[in-house]
Parts: sequence; C-alpha cells; structure tokens
Amino acid sequence: MSRSPGRKQENHKISRELFVLTYGALVAQLCKDYEKDEDVNACLDRMGYSIGIRLIDDFLARSAVKKCRSYSETADMIAQVAFKMYLGVTPSVSCSSASGNEFSLILDKNPLVDFVEELPAERASLCYCNLLCGVIRGALEMVHLAAEVSFLQDRLKGDAVTEIGITFLRKPEDRKHRR
Repeated sequence: MSRSPGRKQENHKISRELFVLTYGALVAQLCKDYEKDEDVNACLDRMGYSIGIRLIDDFLARSAVKKCRSYSETADMIAQVAFKMYLGVTPSVSCSSASGNEFSLILDKNPLVDFVEELPAERASLCYCNLLCGVIRGALEMVHLAAEVSFLQDRLKGDAVTEIGITFLRKPEDRKHRR
C-alpha cells in the first residue's frame, strides 16, 4: 500500500502498559522454550542488542544531542535522555571506578516489571530485564563505544534497587582519532 504524496508519515506510539505486558509474554514464552535461565538471558541480550543497533538512529535523530566528550557524559546521556525518552524514567548515575570507565544506572522504578511480582524459585538466575543490557550495548557499539553491560542488582531478586552496570572497554585516550 502506498502513501499519498504530501501526506506526513504518522508516528504511532504504543501504550506503556501494552509494551510491558507484551514484554512479559515474550519472557514467559522464552522460559517455556528454554530450560536454562542462562539461555533465556542470552536470548534476551541478543534481542536487545539487535534493538539497540537500530534504535540508536532514532535516538540521534529525535534527541539532537551533541557528541559526548567523556564516558561520564555518555552515561548521563543514557540515563537522562535515552531512558526518559523510551521508558519514561530517569535513573541516577554513579561512577564506580577510579579510572572513570565504570558506571551504574540505578533505577528506583523499572517500568518493565510493573506487572511482575516476583520470579519463581526455579527461575532464580533469570535476568528478567536483560533486554535492556543488550539495547544499551548495541546502541553504544553503533557509536563505536565497546562496553560490557549487566545487571548488578535487581528488585525482582530482592535487592533494594535495580542497578545496571556499564563498563567501557577502552581507555578514554583510545577513543581519539589519529590523523
């Protein structure tokens, strides 16, 4: 079906509740498909990575952000702009290393778990929101920032907050271009 000329393309947004419920159904299906939590975690990470490498274009176009000059600026951009834009929450950022390449995003409220009470005992090692780690890793890789991203704390596992750890894998001086 073709679009009529001059007609502006519409941006459709789905409701947050629908997204959260759909995500829950996805995780439930993956739990049925895979016996091991590690396999579910890896699948969620791969899916998130694929989303992240595509989402960065939308983020850069919609946010009109400037180039970040440091890892701390990058971590702040992820928390204050990206999370707010796509999930409607703003995590706090803390630097967790003297070298300045490790950061934590601390979410007081994780919108992906709105309808989840707790993980079943047999799924204790499941990282329910591992999709977020893949999204962040994929988006960072597309702007040439290699990083390891993982959950350090999770409210679904009894922790006080949800904490996502980001470790940038190159030293800041490695990022400078040589001419």
